[in-house]
Parts: sequence; C-alpha cells; structure tokens
Amino acid sequence: MATYNVGIIGGGPGGYVAAIRAAQLGGTVCLIEKGEWGGTCLNRGCIPTKTLFSIAHLAEQVQSNPAFNIPDSTVDYANVLTHKVEVIQKLVGGIGKLLKANKIDTINGFASLENKNTIVVNKSDGSTEQVNAKNIIIATGSEPAEPPIFEIDETQVLTTTGILNLTELPESLIIVGGGVSGCEFASILNALGCKVTVLELLPTILATEDVQVIRHIQLFMKRKGITIHTDAKLTEVQKSDEGVTAVLESGESLTAQKMLISIGRRYNTEGLGLERVGVRTENGKIVVNEQMQTSIPNIYAVGDVASRYLLAHVASAEGKVAAQNCLGEVNEMDYQVIPWCVFTLPEIGHAGMTEKEATDEGYEVKVGRFPYGASGMALGMGEADGFVKTITDAESNDILGVHIVGVQASTLIHEAAVAIRLGASAMDIAHTVHAHPTLSEMVMESAEAAFDRAVHVF
Repeated sequence: MATYNVGIIGGGPGGYVAAIRAAQLGGTVCLIEKGEWGGTCLNRGCIPTKTLFSIAHLAEQVQSNPAFNIPDSTVDYANVLTHKVEVIQKLVGGIGKLLKANKIDTINGFASLENKNTIVVNKSDGSTEQVNAKNIIIATGSEPAEPPIFEIDETQVLTTTGILNLTELPESLIIVGGGVSGCEFASILNALGCKVTVLELLPTILATEDVQVIRHIQLFMKRKGITIHTDAKLTEVQKSDEGVTAVLESGESLTAQKMLISIGRRYNTEGLGLERVGVRTENGKIVVNEQMQTSIPNIYAVGDVASRYLLAHVASAEGKVAAQNCLGEVNEMDYQVIPWCVFTLPEIGHAGMTEKEATDEGYEVKVGRFPYGASGMALGMGEADGFVKTITDAESNDILGVHIVGVQASTLIHEAAVAIRLGASAMDIAHTVHAHPTLSEMVMESAEAAFDRAVHVF
C-alpha cells in the first residue's frame, strides 16, 4: 500500500488545485476521482454554462445591433453543443496533463475513509485499492437538490445537469428558482430562442444582490420576453405528452415543454465514511475551521462540501490553503473579499457589501453611480445597458462594496475586489489614471461620483 503526504478525494476545482499546490511544495500526492477531472464545474456547471452564455450573448448582439443585417440569425443548437463538448474535452485533457507534469498519482474510483489515514477506493472494474496518507483532503463537491415533489426524470423535469445534456433546444421552459443558476439559464436560453418563465418563491429574484441591481436585471429580463413570477409557491407538477404543468398555490397553472429545477444543491458526503472516522458534519455539510481543517486534525475539506460559498474559485482558493497546511505552511482562508459574478444578460459582478448590508452594519454611506450609457466604449460596443455602483464609508471614503451590471461586469469587478482587499478609498481609484476609451473608466467615474466629482455624468 502506497503512502503519501496528501491523499485527495475529488478532482474538481478544489481537489485538483490542492493536488498541484501540494506537489509544488514537494509533497507526494494521490488524487482520487470517480468521474472526470474538473468535477461539476468543468463538466456539468461553470464551463458548459458559460460556453452557452458566450454564444447567447453573441446571438443577442447579432439580433439587436443595427450594424448587422442577417435575415436568418437563428442559432444552430447542434453546433453549439459540439462547441461545448470540445471546450470541456480540451480542459479535461489539460488537467490530466497538469497532474502528470506535477508527478501526481491518480486513481479513478469511488473513495471512502477506512480510518484517519487510510482511503479505500472502489474501482469500476470491481477491484479495490487502499491509499495511505499522512493528510487527507475531501473535495467531493455538491449535486443539484432533487426534492420529491418534482419527480425529476432528466427528460421533462430537469436539473442543471440534465438541461446541459439536451440535444435540442426546448421551445418553452419553466424554471423553478430565480437564484443565480436559474436566472443565468433564463437569460441564456431566452437569447437562444426559448420561451422562458421563471418561478421564484421569494419576493424577488437574485435575493443576494443589491436592490438596484435586482431591479435593473428584472426590468431587462422582462423586456427581453422572460416572464417572472415572484412569491410563487409551487404546489404540484403535472407531466403529460404535451409537456409539464406547474400548479401554483394561487390557482394559476403554467405549461411548458420542459421544466428546470434550480433550487439549491446537496453536499456529496454520502458513503464517504465520515461517521466512521469521526469527521463532524452539520446538515450534511462538513464543518471546518479557517485552515480548512475538520474535527480530525489531519483531515481537511474544501469546496462545496464544506465551504460557506458554493463557488469554484473559492474551492480552488480553499484547496491551496488546505494543501499548504498539509505540507507545514500554516495558512488561513481569507473570505474578506470574494468576487461574485452572475452570467445573466447583462452580466452582474459584485464585491463587498450591498448598500443595505453597509447601512445595517452602521455605516453612513455615500454612493457613486455611473451608467454604461455615458461610456463611449460601451456605446460603441452597442452595450449601453447597465451601471457601476460604488458604496463608500462617508467618513473615511473607504470602499465598502462595488456592484456592476453590464457587459464584462465579471471582468471589471476584479479591480474593485483588489481595491477593497487592500483597504483602498474611492479617491485611490478616482486618482488612478484609466486608459481611454475603455469600460474600466466607468469604475473610476463611479468612484469619483461617490464624492460628487464624476466628469461625464450629470
């Protein structure tokens, strides 16, 4: 039985990054994965979804920009799927090459803990293999939640996994859940030509976003033909040859060809042997400290299965922290600033607090706001929808939060994230010369607007 410095269960963005970092630090590493390298994010989540997003955005530009005059601008969904598969395969292969280059041993199979230093791997051919490790990192991720009311069959009633596997674009779709994933799929599939209805139990979609962001996105989704029902309690789902019908508590019934369930995720802890070893969990989630250490000192957990954020980039950051601790470099995960991006059309990016959160924390806030419609670059791109909002402490001018709605918001938000992490003030961004013409100028102008000095806005 081989012995390693680090044994890792799960080859997603938390696990494979942890493996590479541990190897970089001189450790011997074994990485175990039951499926494909890259986990949910690469194969059934972030990457295929954002590949579809890029095509949907292009389709929207072609359809709405007066510079184009293409009579038939419909999307060939078969070609879209081919492109999606090619992207996934290229990245999965890339991870395999990275693991080999870093001399990481890999095993394909389902892993469980025999004791605090031993992992048992059940392989697809029926054989088993044991791995001995001084330290273990659990990075098994999460899967879409499947409440019994929906009777998910991945044919008519789909999870986010199932909808990515469809070979044809549905004519109509009901999306249950108006959170990040639900709104992303609503925007993407609407732009590709699907008639979309969103059902959200809460009073608003995207409830974690700043209130001005929510209003803006909801307005533009509705303008693009997406129907949104909030305070919508679903009581029954009926299937027939014609499609799927959602029956609401209000008595209203809505029918579409397919239904997508996007109401949360469940932690992949079943069968890991956590109880046998004594790893503490709460409601299925592994409990960890700031070093990503579980209740068993040499066992760590990262990513969706343990994190406060179900985000791939957070999983990777936690994986690095865990790997460094396994190899003797004491390190803690820093959650001070986590950039958050939503790939709706238009995009959303935020870092730091919302205006309400800042007010609730007791800050007297000053807000600077700059519209995309006042940006020469945004206008030239035909992307005038959106704004940049900077929330500052009125006393110190420190940046408390930045919220961006508009094209490339997911890229622009990182300037704000670095500024907040370094304790920069709005004045620091305002006094930093930004190249012209660029979208980044809007971040500068929004910072200037926070103390009433924006030049290009009334």
